[in-house]
Amino acid sequence: MPDVFEKDLDAQIKAALTRQDREILEATQELGWFQLGLNQFTGKLGWVTWVLIIQQLAMFVVAIWCAVNFFAATDVLPALRWGLSSAVLMLASLQIKLSLMPQMQADRVIREVKRLQLMIAAKDG
Repeated sequence: MPDVFEKDLDAQIKAALTRQDREILEATQELGWFQLGLNQFTGKLGWVTWVLIIQQLAMFVVAIWCAVNFFAATDVLPALRWGLSSAVLMLASLQIKLSLMPQMQADRVIREVKRLQLMIAAKDG
């Protein structure tokens, strides 16, 4: 039931907006998760994201290779060496990828603040 009310409320808000307000709303529309992730590869710090993802991908590939060797090992010591290497690389790879999430959240907040600034500026002007 709340979803129907929210959709009606959104429709009423859009109907009440002026043409300029609609343009501002569309220009600063909320992005989806994948679009936010892809936006990390652009801008001034896009190169940092590229470096992190390439590093993460390399660690993941090496972790898979270590895991294959772990499952192929017949003795305890090689199995321990390959298994621990695989686990550490897998966790490090995950941590590098998750390190991008706070930046995505910050981008969402900054986008909303800009949206509010544009709306306030449009009302003042």
